[in-house]
Amino acid sequence: MSQICRLANGRLHLRHGPIDCLVQAWGAADEVEAAYAQAATAFPGILPELCRELKLLRRPLPSPEPHGPIARAMHRAVHPHAAGFITPMAAVAGAVADAILAALVAGRTLARAVVNNGGDIALHLAAGETLRCGLVSDLAAPRLDGAFTLSADHPARGIATSGRACTSRGGRSFSRGIADSVTILACTASQADAAATIAANAVDLPGHPAIHRRPAHDIDPDSDLGAMLVTWDLGILTQAEIATALDAGAVVADDLLKAGHILGAVLCLRGQTIVRHPTRVRVLELA
Repeated sequence: MSQICRLANGRLHLRHGPIDCLVQAWGAADEVEAAYAQAATAFPGILPELCRELKLLRRPLPSPEPHGPIARAMHRAVHPHAAGFITPMAAVAGAVADAILAALVAGRTLARAVVNNGGDIALHLAAGETLRCGLVSDLAAPRLDGAFTLSADHPARGIATSGRACTSRGGRSFSRGIADSVTILACTASQADAAATIAANAVDLPGHPAIHRRPAHDIDPDSDLGAMLVTWDLGILTQAEIATALDAGAVVADDLLKAGHILGAVLCLRGQTIVRHPTRVRVLELA
């Protein structure tokens, strides 16, 4: 059953099964209240809509296009990456954030709005507005490692992060790579979510003895990755090995940038960071 409440700091908290969103809007008080009411009204139907097509959404591409609007957004977001293994579930968190944001802002006059679905973020910026979003590269040692400053004239409206995410590291999804995190900027949260999965998988050292992997379905029987090996733990790496793994991910990030699928990337592993962005465009400040 969906849970909808207002927090002491005024934000709206939406929770239903694996969906856990924090929603915040800025603007005139009556507009903010109306926006929150719209998001709250739309929210209870989201998980049931996805569950009706869950079997299809867990199938790797190529697969038939689903029917629900959020499911279709997931399918569209992963389609550019269909040459490798990917399912629409790679974009689920971002697509849900996009859908809640759309309900939130429909017909409203808001300065800014943010929907944070477990770290996958959809945002709205009115003309002249900016938003500063912190970067935490490693959940095992949380600290502010940098910040994105986005303005209304920058096209990014989605931020998503992927990386190693076994239970002991506090994550809720799996990665086939070894990055602590890969954070992606894109036009939508669903696009950022899918691309973060692809780029994080590429940060890897295949066959390295320090990388401990397990079949995904041994960790979560419902995982869309089935018997594919995902990273469970990571031992000691040299600085050169860390750089090699990050460079492999950076190659994929560069390809995604050139193809227009993303607007920027930050790849992090064991204290080393690689930043990729279009020429002359900088929105990230590293701590």
